Amino acid sequence: MPLQRQRNSILYVLMLNMFIALLGVGIIIPVMPVYLEYYEVGGAVAGQLVAIFGLFQFLISPLAGKWTDRYGRKWLIVAGLCLNGIAQWLFALKGDLWFLYVSRMLGGTGVGLLVPATMACVADLTDEAKRNKGMGYLSAAMSLGITIGPGIGGGLSKISMTAPFYAAAFAAFAAAFVTAIFIPETFANRKREHGHPRTGLIGQMAASFRGKYLVPLLVLFAISFGLMSYETVFPLHAAKYYGLSVERISVLITAGALMGIIAQSWLLDKLVRRHGERKVIQASLAVAALTLVLLLLWKWFWFVFAVSMLFFTATSILRPAAGTLLSKLAGEDEQGFVSGLNSAYSSIGSMLGPLMAGMLYDLQAELPYLFAAFALMAGIWILEGRRKSRYPQREVEDSIS
Repeated sequence: MPLQRQRNSILYVLMLNMFIALLGVGIIIPVMPVYLEYYEVGGAVAGQLVAIFGLFQFLISPLAGKWTDRYGRKWLIVAGLCLNGIAQWLFALKGDLWFLYVSRMLGGTGVGLLVPATMACVADLTDEAKRNKGMGYLSAAMSLGITIGPGIGGGLSKISMTAPFYAAAFAAFAAAFVTAIFIPETFANRKREHGHPRTGLIGQMAASFRGKYLVPLLVLFAISFGLMSYETVFPLHAAKYYGLSVERISVLITAGALMGIIAQSWLLDKLVRRHGERKVIQASLAVAALTLVLLLLWKWFWFVFAVSMLFFTATSILRPAAGTLLSKLAGEDEQGFVSGLNSAYSSIGSMLGPLMAGMLYDLQAELPYLFAAFALMAGIWILEGRRKSRYPQREVEDSIS
């Protein structure tokens, strides 16, 4: 098989893997209100369940970044998919409430292994000219999974409330099998040490504050914090504030997934080539924050639908643009390290955002939206302010100008 065709085939499998892994996250959205009612708990528990996923993703991601630069990408991907399958199976059991917490712990660990290894693998397969497109395709698959998941979850929930999770578990195990058998290792420099002597979690996080990666990492934190604040309470807000049924929630998010695919696979590369990563990220942050405020102004379904499409378009561009900026700053031997930091900072936002959103929702339904908008606007300040500060090196100045 020609080299380029082989690389494309590997990329397609990686996209499928990420779609399946994030599908399990999206599946939970339409059935979460039913689960909360079943366990007789409220928004605070919903926030905790999302936050604990982010906590374990944060704990494992920097280590996974180190391991993927030392031992290669393939088997971390396989392990991440297997843990994801086990997590979905546990969620389906509907035992005691602690089953849900254990499920989210395993799910966060699985994604913490999977994301850095997969992003590093994409960097192995692409040069800088094509990296925007490769990262865009990967993010499109991730966004499709997390956003079309509610549609699949809503449909399968008509069979039973546990059917979506059993289906997601089967898909994850199948993807792990395909990866183990058919996907080669893409990293040729395995077991080579990179230039970070303090390779533990604390050492890597400390190094990130002194290094050239700080600016895009802080932006990724702000993005994840704001988006997960919104996503945590969206199904509860849509049901109570807008009065939407599970089916309409599913339709809305599925349509958003299609917008995200178009934006990430077609629009992202064109925008970045014309305007650069920094301007694209800033504009997307502003549009996303504005749409969150607009969603509180009118409850008419088609207004909510139209504004939500703008929100999904803007947010679908944010993460791959920031991820591409990080990847371009990293050398060949630091792709796994940087991908681990990417996942770690994103998971911190995924952990803290839902906790804050759950508490704010119990106070007043509109507060999480406003707080998420504030967090996204803070990302603009971080990107612009840090660009002019003493922290970034000249290399970063050039990359984000």
